Parts: sequence; structure tokens; C-alpha cells
Amino acid sequence: MDELPIGRRVAYWRGRRKLSQQVFADRLGKSKSWVDKVERGVRRLDKFSVLYEIADVLTIDVQLLLGKDPERRTDALNCIDEVEVEEIRAALERYVSMSKYFHAQVVPPPLPEFRKAVGHAWLTYQYARYGVLTRALPKLLRDAQAADAYYSGDDGQLAASLLGQVYQIASSALRKLGEHELAWLAADRSMAVAVRADDQLLAGVATYRVGNALLALGRARSALEVNVNIANRLAPGGTNGADPDRLSVYGMLLLQGAMAAARLGDSATVKDLIRGAEEAANALGSDQNHYWTSFGPTNLELHRAAAAVELGEGRQAVETHEQRIDKRRFAALLPERRAHHLLDIARGFAQIGDVHSAGEMLVDGDRLAPSEIRCRPIAHEVMSDILRRTRGAPPAPIAELAEHMGVGI
Repeated sequence: MDELPIGRRVAYWRGRRKLSQQVFADRLGKSKSWVDKVERGVRRLDKFSVLYEIADVLTIDVQLLLGKDPERRTDALNCIDEVEVEEIRAALERYVSMSKYFHAQVVPPPLPEFRKAVGHAWLTYQYARYGVLTRALPKLLRDAQAADAYYSGDDGQLAASLLGQVYQIASSALRKLGEHELAWLAADRSMAVAVRADDQLLAGVATYRVGNALLALGRARSALEVNVNIANRLAPGGTNGADPDRLSVYGMLLLQGAMAAARLGDSATVKDLIRGAEEAANALGSDQNHYWTSFGPTNLELHRAAAAVELGEGRQAVETHEQRIDKRRFAALLPERRAHHLLDIARGFAQIGDVHSAGEMLVDGDRLAPSEIRCRPIAHEVMSDILRRTRGAPPAPIAELAEHMGVGI
């Protein structure tokens, strides 16, 4: 890409955006002939102001037009590459809501169809199909922003809610793939949008995503404080009801707070927060997926094990996995949750020196949701540790997975 003439790069990105030359020209305020000459190299692009206009219409960083297009990776699952990261970054950096303020024309997607698209994106995430999701995210973000800028009244509230959800999906996927700063930005945006959506529970889930991003950035104290603060405000009782939606959001905030406390080595706070989440899970009564939280008694136990791993108590994590988790209920969870847990237990086995079982957990997780194992930096770290500590050649399934992951000793 960086060896192509600039006109060819414009044509490439116009094609990626599925814009005809005429539509592209109309958005630039130019003629179709002008666009055609630029793309064929007949007309030079020597004004930065025009380049920035083109980049804005194409929703990409101007550096990509200037030949600074990063190398694409060739990992087995094509989890995400730098071009896709830049596309997502460009979509996050748009401020389409200002267009409405200045009465600019915005073309939104129809809300019923877009609502289905957001639901599909949530399921794509919960099935751990991260490569598919990251390729869809730039358009999903642009459509959500356009809808939020266009609709008003009840439709406006729905559009704001959908935008907040898309920001949350983006944050979760980016965090999984190691793009922590962008994950924090998307989560932070989702909190602001939740206010306009007038949805306290959406704001609560947004807080949970912010806490996840902060924890990934190494800011465990801030993650703990923000989760506990909002959990206290949403706690059932008093003027707050105890409906399944509220119980689910409240419980997940407590569990995320427990993860932050575990990172800080505060085992007493971990126990307190898990105890509170356990009360919410028992009140809920079963594993559910309100507000896309996957909260319930089984997810509670997964977090109990994960917190033990963060505290360095690998044996307790393994015992929780083997003794406290109902296998039938675990099998009913969506693939992302199950594979994520197996990755946590692989870390637990590694902590107690059982690298063979740690490898088996990664292999089992890969069978469930390959992207959760092959795409996540933490899984690569665990696999590297397993290979380094294995005497002799690792078992064939582990060696094969390591090769797929691109991990060596």
C-alpha cells in the first residue's frame, strides 16, 4: 500500500467504504471527473486541506493517504491488524453529533434494522469471533454515530442507547486484543452517551467496561473505585427495584470491582465484593444475559476463580474450577465466557507448576473459541511460559496450538 501512488490509495479506501465515484465526489463537493482524474494520477493532490477533506469523508487517518499504511499481519485468524485498528480509531475520533448542532446533513440507518445489527454484534463478541467483529466495527460505529446525531424524541433515546452499546462492544473487543487505550476511549464515550439515553443500567454497564479498560491499563485502584461507586448507586433496595436487569448490572459491577481488588492484592475486599455479587446471583436464580452481562451463579464462580488467579492463589482457582462449577451450567454459557475461564484456569495451573494441565486448558479453550486463545496477548504469555517450563517436547496438541499462535520458546 505504501508504494502505491496517492490516487490509487484514495481509490482503495473509497472501495473499502463502498462509495461510488459520484457519491464520493458529492460528499467532497467535487465533480465525478475530478475524482476520476485524482484516482488515475492525472490530477495531483498537493494541498493538505484537500487531503484532510478526503480523509474525513473516508473516515481514515490522513497518514494512510500519505503512504504511512502499516503492515498487515498474517496471523492465522486475522484477529486484527494495524489498518483495522486505524479504521476503528478514525471512527472513534469522529464527532458526528456536532453535525446536528450545525444543521449539517446526516444520513442515518433505519433504527429497526440497526437495532438488529447491534444485537448481532453483541453475539459476535460473545461467540468470540473477534476478527469478524473488528472488521465490522468501523461501519457499525459510523452508523451508530449518524443515528444518534439524526434521531430525536423516543427514537433519539433508542439511538443513543444503541450508540452506547456499540461503544461498549468496541471497548470489549479492543481490550481483548491488547488495544487498551482505545478500549478506554470507547468505554468512556459509552458512559457519556448513557446519560443522553436516560438509562441508569446502561450507564452501569458502561462503568463496568470502563473498569475493565482501566484494569487493563494497570490502573486497578481507579477501576475498583469506579465500579464500587456506581454499584452502590444501583444497589437493589430503597427506591431501587430488584428486577433481573438491575441485579445483573449490579452483580457484574461488584465482580469487576473484585477483579480490581485482586489486582491490588486486597483479598478482604475481594471476599466482600464476591459475597455481595453472590447475593445478587442467588436472587437472580439462574444464569442469564440481561444487558449482555452473562451474569448469574455460574459467572460468579468463574470470577471467583479468576480473582484467585489475580491474587496468585492458583490452587484455589483450580479447586473452584473442579469443585464449585456445575459442568452442565458451564456448558450452557456462551463460548467467550467458557474460553476466557479456561484461559484463567491455565494461568492457575501454571502458578502451581502443572504446565501440562495449563497447556490442556489452552487447547480446550481453543476448541471452544479459537480467537479467545489465539488473539489475546495474555494467552500468548501463558503459552510462552508453558513452553519454557516444559521438559522435553510438549505434547502434540499443545505444540500444534503454539505453532498456530505463532509462539515459540
